[in-house]
Amino acid sequence: MTVWNIHFLNARDDLTGVLPEIRAAARDAVAQVADHAELPRFDLVLRAQVEGVIPDWGLRGAAPAPGVIEIVLTPARFDPDLMVRTLVREFHHLIRRDGPNPGRSLGDALVGAGLAGHFVLQVLGGKPDPWDATAPASGLARRAIKEWSRLDFSHDDWFLGKGDIRKWSGYGLGHKLVAEFMTRNPGENAVTLAHRKADDFRAIVRQMVDGENGGAEPPEKD
Repeated sequence: MTVWNIHFLNARDDLTGVLPEIRAAARDAVAQVADHAELPRFDLVLRAQVEGVIPDWGLRGAAPAPGVIEIVLTPARFDPDLMVRTLVREFHHLIRRDGPNPGRSLGDALVGAGLAGHFVLQVLGGKPDPWDATAPASGLARRAIKEWSRLDFSHDDWFLGKGDIRKWSGYGLGHKLVAEFMTRNPGENAVTLAHRKADDFRAIVRQMVDGENGGAEPPEKD
């Protein structure tokens, strides 16, 4: 059984009205994931926030450190189903981070995001989340392979649309490359692939590039 703690930053009672629903959703997420993977020990930290959440969901999740998940949510818009989906995604980030190949490069971020999105589908079913369903723009795979090993990439640019890349494109590209990898490797899934090196997926991105430019391979940046 997974050992986990829940922490509410609630000195001003902003979360008080939805505490039972939050606890129930967290227990539900843990129980559903337990049928698919062994969760590491973790702390779940929650606080109320109106701004900075995903607009249509009313919450946002992150796994900023090993064994830590942070959720910010708007209490008036709390939806237990969306809470469960968010937690399942972050659980995969915890699993991958505790493995031997978490990595910090752009390639690691793309693969990690793609695997987490597929883990949500593996555990909960349904359609991909909106960011995972984002179609990568033409040329994005080429740019990804050129910058694959970079440690100084901008997460905000690649995943949140803060620069010249369309919002959520990093999620969409990661989701697509993991889907292609699993198609070529029957029997693999988001759990069996959780600790695979990002470089194991690089050939899939190169194939995407080949499909865009007729086989000419782009140089990779340091």
